[in-house]
Amino acid sequence: MTLLSVEGLTIDLPGRQPGLVEDVSFQVSKGRCTALIGESGCGKTLTSMSILGLLPAAVRVTAGAVWFDGVDLLSCTPRQLRRIRGGPVGMVFQEPMSSLNPTMTVGDQIAEARRLHLGERRGVALARARDLLERVGIPNAARRIGAYPHEMSGGMQQRVMIAAAIACEPRLVIADEPTTALDVTIQAEILALLRDLQRDLDLAVLLVTHDLGVVADFCDEVVVMYAGHIAERTTVDRLFYDPGHPYSSALLAAVPQSGQARSRLTVIPGRVPSAGGFPAGCRFEPRCAHAVEPHCREPQPDAPLGEGHRTRCGRVASGDLTLKGAVRG
Repeated sequence: MTLLSVEGLTIDLPGRQPGLVEDVSFQVSKGRCTALIGESGCGKTLTSMSILGLLPAAVRVTAGAVWFDGVDLLSCTPRQLRRIRGGPVGMVFQEPMSSLNPTMTVGDQIAEARRLHLGERRGVALARARDLLERVGIPNAARRIGAYPHEMSGGMQQRVMIAAAIACEPRLVIADEPTTALDVTIQAEILALLRDLQRDLDLAVLLVTHDLGVVADFCDEVVVMYAGHIAERTTVDRLFYDPGHPYSSALLAAVPQSGQARSRLTVIPGRVPSAGGFPAGCRFEPRCAHAVEPHCREPQPDAPLGEGHRTRCGRVASGDLTLKGAVRG
């Protein structure tokens, strides 16, 4: 069952940079994890922030719709959005140290959501906050509930963020780069925690990341973004074994392989175009090893490749280009 549906989303900086994100569409289903991946600056965080009305003040959604459980979130008033944030939709932000309130104990910050959305008294909400800290793997929860964010490690802070996100038993959790700035061991622990919570609570998860290893281990479906467009939408298995866009293929080829000797790492030539300087045709065309003129200098429509698989590469969609088997080339 589709829980979140983003349809034709376009985000602009009016008067300065149109098309920061353009015509973005994807779905997240109940009990499933969808990854939103791409290089820095591709628009994935803007997309995720727009869902709950958390865009910077000057940035605007100028087209599209975002449906959550039958409600168009883009039509909600600020008051209605406040009832949804932290309630049926939880959010795990990228930097817990800058997201947590430094003047409040972690217990009060988790309890605040339950007091606001469920109307619980402070004592009841704090008791539940202690239970949540235990559930996310924080030792000595009864003592840590009175700690301030700066008294905890980065990994513990992220666990607090996750506890706050699930405090009101949400149906959807949006996690924006939840393992950024954590060491590899702690990253694995946080991802294992998210996986367990998703299974136990039957959560839908939208995971924003640039890490293909995280996508392979944790996600079911994947949305690949490049320069404000969706390049490809597919299942995780199909992405890794039968990619449908040259950008997806190039990303996979750039991942170092254990046991494979290379004199140099594979890289994607060129740079990601900046907003306002996107090519008129395929946005990946200047960097694409498979580009041909004049076809690739024309706008590329979103086209089906099969059930649950879509691409914005006309050559792949027409059968003129096959990428399967060339990923590690």
